[in-house]
Amino acid sequence: MMHPDLGGNKWFKLKRNLKEATKQQKETILSFGGAYSNHLRSLAAAGNIFGINTIGLVRGEIPNPLNPVLKFAHDNGMGLVPIDRKTYRLKTTQEFLAHIKDRYKDPYIIPEGGNNWLGVAGAAEIVDLLPPVTQIKRIITIACGTGATVSGLISGLVAREIKKTEILGISVLNAPGLIAKQVKQYLHPKKQTTTNVNWKIEDRFHCGGYAKINSELEFFLSSWKIDSEIPIEAVYTGKLFWGLRSLIEQGTIEKGSEVIAIHSGGIF
Repeated sequence: MMHPDLGGNKWFKLKRNLKEATKQQKETILSFGGAYSNHLRSLAAAGNIFGINTIGLVRGEIPNPLNPVLKFAHDNGMGLVPIDRKTYRLKTTQEFLAHIKDRYKDPYIIPEGGNNWLGVAGAAEIVDLLPPVTQIKRIITIACGTGATVSGLISGLVAREIKKTEILGISVLNAPGLIAKQVKQYLHPKKQTTTNVNWKIEDRFHCGGYAKINSELEFFLSSWKIDSEIPIEAVYTGKLFWGLRSLIEQGTIEKGSEVIAIHSGGIF
């Protein structure tokens, strides 16, 4: 709701990267994503708004005609380049990144999903949008795909010395422990794993993997449309609210707690 094209958590993970690209006087920003990547969509919009060239390396084949997400990116000036899946898996290796820098004239490179230190620092600013803490126990929940946003939330609470607040991430990946490991890697250098901010990644609501759906989630999404006007989708926010409701029903989230669910945007 903050902006028609830059809403959700993607803007927070992009904003400091955009500033850094400008500081380094880079003419082009390059990043990675799938054919329905809301990260590439947001980056293309930001590039158009701020007058920066953008390139998106797309996992797999680029559909013809373009799907709505890639069409939006293209219409906002992003150059779309297909990368076969085998090569795409090398996107974080030094050899591949050196090749990309040489081929595209040394662009500013943002990891897939904005998953870097600047993305985490930007996500920490989400904490400033939360209402003041009361005496009631507060639980903040969010869907997790890389761990960058939830790491930012934890860092933001620590930096602002906000207490009586817990963080609960709902993983959308079938990779138990992976996001928790990523969060620890972001927090450990600042020794934030020993703070009194409690956090947990819940790995039980992925429905078999990223972008996969089962009958329970499908039923929940159908019920949600009847009960709520808030738009959600199956990849991120659907799993967040389904997991949240399940944990409340199970009593895992204590009765009387204040729950804030952050709607991170999800797939368009």
